[in-house]
Amino acid sequence: MQTQQTIAEKVSCTGIGLHSGAPVQLTLLPARADAGIVIVRNDGGRSVEIPASVGAVASSRLATTLGRGEETVRTVEHLLAALHGLGVDNVRIVVEGPELPVMDGSAASFVYLVRSAGLFAQPAPRRVLRLRRPVEVRDGERWIRAEPAGEFRISYAIDFDHPVIGRQCLEVVGRDPARFEREIAGARTFGFMREVEALWSAGLAKGGSLQNTVLLDDECVVNPGGVRWPDEFVRHKVLDLYGDLALLGMPLQAHVRVERGGHALHLALVTAILKSPASWRVRGGNRLQRALASAAPVLQGR
Repeated sequence: MQTQQTIAEKVSCTGIGLHSGAPVQLTLLPARADAGIVIVRNDGGRSVEIPASVGAVASSRLATTLGRGEETVRTVEHLLAALHGLGVDNVRIVVEGPELPVMDGSAASFVYLVRSAGLFAQPAPRRVLRLRRPVEVRDGERWIRAEPAGEFRISYAIDFDHPVIGRQCLEVVGRDPARFEREIAGARTFGFMREVEALWSAGLAKGGSLQNTVLLDDECVVNPGGVRWPDEFVRHKVLDLYGDLALLGMPLQAHVRVERGGHALHLALVTAILKSPASWRVRGGNRLQRALASAAPVLQGR
C-alpha cells in the first residue's frame, strides 16, 4: 500500500491574481500525515483556515473558489491539480489575499514549486476512495460519470463551435506524476475575445494577459506563440478536473468520463459521490470522516 506524502520543506512564490490583477504571495508548508490540504488566507493581520473540501466551495463560476464564512480564496484549481497530479496528500497553503496567483495560466509553475520543495514520504497509509457503483450527473448535453475501475482513469471530451478547437478528446490512464507533469500540467487556461469586455465589466479577468491565457478571436489563436499542443484546450479541462477531484479529500479509484465539462459539473460529481456512501468504500483508513464532516453543510443544501 502506498504511503502519504507531504513536501519536504517550505517554498514560496509570487504572482498576480487572474481576476483581481493584484500581487499575490504564496507559500507552501509541510503538513503532518492525515492533515490533508488546508488553505490559510492571510489578510490584514487575520488568518482563516479553509479546508480543500467540496464542503468549502463558495463558487464555481469561471474558477473554483473556496471559502469559510465571509473569507474566500479564488482560482485554487491549478495548484490543487499540481498537488493531486504529483501525489501530495498533506500541505498547508498560505496565501496573502483573496486569490491564488495565476502564473502562466497552467499548473506548470506549481509543479516546479513542489519539485523544488521535494517530496517527503510519511509513515501513514494513503487512503483511496474506491468506487463500487456508477455515479452520474447530467445537464442537458453535458454530463460526467464515474464508474468502478481497477485504476484511476479519465476520458474527457469537449466540443466548441470554433475552428481551432472543435471536438477534442483525451484519455488518461493511471496515476503517473511524470506523465501529468509532461502532458497535462503545462496546458493553459483559455478564453475568447468576445467575452473579455463582459468579464471586465463584471470586475473579472483584470490580471488576464497573453502571458497567462490562450486567447481566441472568432478564427484563430491570438497569442504570438500559438498553442503548446493542438489539443491544449481539452488538456486544460483535464487539468481543471484534477484540481476539482482533489476536493474529495483523497485519491479516487474510478474511471471518470466527461462530456463538455467544467468546474460546476466536476464539483457536482464530487458532491454526488460523497452523498452516495453505498457507491464506494475507502481503502487504508477512515480519513473520509473528516472529508464528510467538512462537506456536510454543502451536501445538506444540495
